[in-house]
Amino acid sequence: MDNISKIILIGAGNVATQLGMALQKAGYQIEQVYSRTIDSAKDLANKLHTNFTTDSVQIQPNADLYIITVSDDAVPGLLSELNFPNGLIVHTSGSLDLDILAPVSENIGVFYPLQTFSKNRESDFSTIPICIEAGNPRNLNLIKKVALKLTERVYEISSHQRKVLHLAAVFACNFPNFMYTVAEDISLQGKVDFNLLKPLILETATKVLEHSPADVQTGPAKRNDQVIMNKHLDLLSEFPQYRSLYESISREINKKHFKL
Repeated sequence: MDNISKIILIGAGNVATQLGMALQKAGYQIEQVYSRTIDSAKDLANKLHTNFTTDSVQIQPNADLYIITVSDDAVPGLLSELNFPNGLIVHTSGSLDLDILAPVSENIGVFYPLQTFSKNRESDFSTIPICIEAGNPRNLNLIKKVALKLTERVYEISSHQRKVLHLAAVFACNFPNFMYTVAEDISLQGKVDFNLLKPLILETATKVLEHSPADVQTGPAKRNDQVIMNKHLDLLSEFPQYRSLYESISREINKKHFKL
């Protein structure tokens, strides 16, 4: 096999939905969607105008590429049900080793799009880095061809590098979003419109794109302004569930900038 044509999606969640639509737009044929949840499998199959199954035994054996998009904790159990010795099988996880796929096929790889996905928000893959890895040069080349159909931002990295990147992504994406959740909660409890903070959020993100984050850090912890921080701590008596979070983050910012 010199090129990928027929693809099967194993999983029907956020990643599978956006990746499947992008691959179809790029000219690939999505042969089948597999999910244990019939509604998810049916919904994605309808979007992609293809077939679906909820039985792993019924996954078609003649595809060129099988893309596993299920959650990390579901992968080991799923792999015990699969057997495609000649198929090229990849997973999309940021934290699983390449070799986890070895018992299933001789042809294995990783196809990791570094982005947060939602089913109902279309993703522009041309802006998304895709990190790839494979068990041999031939399979790496096949995976790379597919990735390059979606984006020019294709990177060959090891499993360890991908895990480091995934850890960094948690700090860059998941944790900030939780902070937005905290900010919204405090705003609502304090009867302040959360929308007032959105220009600040956008400006902060814009500066991070243009400069090193450490260089654009602002705020009382960075200045070591104990007067303001103590006032905040007093106010947090109204929001006690966030006091330890405020103290911990402020302490880390202060240590970073004052090397205490």
